[in-house]
Amino acid sequence: MTIGIIGSGALGSNFARALAKNGISATIANSRGPESLAALVAEIGPSIKAGTVQEAASADIVMVAVRWTDAQKVLGGLPAWNGRIVIDGTNPVEFIDPASPDAKDPSNPLAAYGIKAVDLGGKHSSQIIQQFAAGARVVKAFNHLDVNVLQQPAVAGGKRVLFYSGDDAAAKAEVRGIIEATGFFPIDLGALDVGGPLASLPFGALSMHNLVRI
Repeated sequence: MTIGIIGSGALGSNFARALAKNGISATIANSRGPESLAALVAEIGPSIKAGTVQEAASADIVMVAVRWTDAQKVLGGLPAWNGRIVIDGTNPVEFIDPASPDAKDPSNPLAAYGIKAVDLGGKHSSQIIQQFAAGARVVKAFNHLDVNVLQQPAVAGGKRVLFYSGDDAAAKAEVRGIIEATGFFPIDLGALDVGGPLASLPFGALSMHNLVRI
């Protein structure tokens, strides 16, 4: 199974590092083109190569690691998914300009962190990603912890837990395999409508729960 990564920010780059650390190959892409990723892939090593968004999106399993506000634009311009797997690593938050009034909004409990929640009209984020990536088998994963711990699966004598959820058993099995191969302990939260909201930042009941399986 080939792996593509769309997005080279904190999540995309750390996911790539986690794969490379375990000898797993992938193609990483961003909106600025492969040349902008030369330093990153040189640092990570030969198992990760830079490509175009279209090349990364053609893989069997595609990690979507873009900002929420960019997701529709990025995914909407891609060819049909035809049952390939999308790992939804997004969270419905928007970054705040520190000079804007939003940065001091007393009604936003997240303002101190430089973000605000996006109103999804009663839907959860993976429902919307499914709409943007019509025809894909969506699995929610790699989104609920600080991205920096993706390089630290072993902790306190055990394995750090990663949650995942989805509606397709075969797709979930493939993503579970990646979670295990990168050294984490996977916990299946069930269907996307159940597990997606539970693990989604910023208000999911299981988001930011840093559990360790001893």
